[in-house]
Amino acid sequence: MERTILITGVGKRIGYALAKYYLAQGHHVIGTYRTHYDSIEQLGKLGASLHSCDLTDPAAIDELIAHINEHYDRLDTIIHNASDWLPDTNGLSPSDTMARMMQIHVSAPYQINLALAPLLVAAAKTNDDSIGASNIIHITDYVAEKGSKKHIAYAASKAALHNMTLSFASLLAPHVKVNSIAPAMILFNEHDDDAYKVKALAKAILPREAGNNEIINLIDYLQSSHYVTGRSYAVDGGRHLK
Repeated sequence: MERTILITGVGKRIGYALAKYYLAQGHHVIGTYRTHYDSIEQLGKLGASLHSCDLTDPAAIDELIAHINEHYDRLDTIIHNASDWLPDTNGLSPSDTMARMMQIHVSAPYQINLALAPLLVAAAKTNDDSIGASNIIHITDYVAEKGSKKHIAYAASKAALHNMTLSFASLLAPHVKVNSIAPAMILFNEHDDDAYKVKALAKAILPREAGNNEIINLIDYLQSSHYVTGRSYAVDGGRHLK
């Protein structure tokens, strides 16, 4: 059965991989982006419905929500992937840094979840037993539990996003399942040097680059599950055991 899936932050890395994967599976993908990479053009050619949306702007989020409510009568999955890994020493004031992190990682998902919940419930009520409930998936971070010396505001906002998973899971049951995925290092960046890679891999007891498929496979599982909600899934190579 074709699903309609909203993914925030589809311009690169996990968001881009997820969008390509679900388009190839025949699903309809609604994607948001802030920066217009070449990947956005590629996703458009593959059939994605793409929307420029700065998640730091509540008015832009309202426009996105209005468009979705106007053009869709159901929504099967929301994947909150958009993120900004802003260090505390970024040039902004501490208050502005925290406000930006909370807006992107907490306020925007909160605004979207509340406004689009009726579409998720509508989809769940028309699904057969093989499909089950609709889904909201929050991409948080390994540091939500551990903390971070250099990304304190970021880590705090991701912890808040996990807490919001619990609240929405309770609020929207049984029609919508709400879960978190908390990744550590999934993909290296092109500019990462060998010394950095060695240091990053050494943090896990499974010292390897995870790859996008780890996240894709987990999201597939969460969408197909009939009995999992309000949980956080660590994808971190066993860092907590080091």
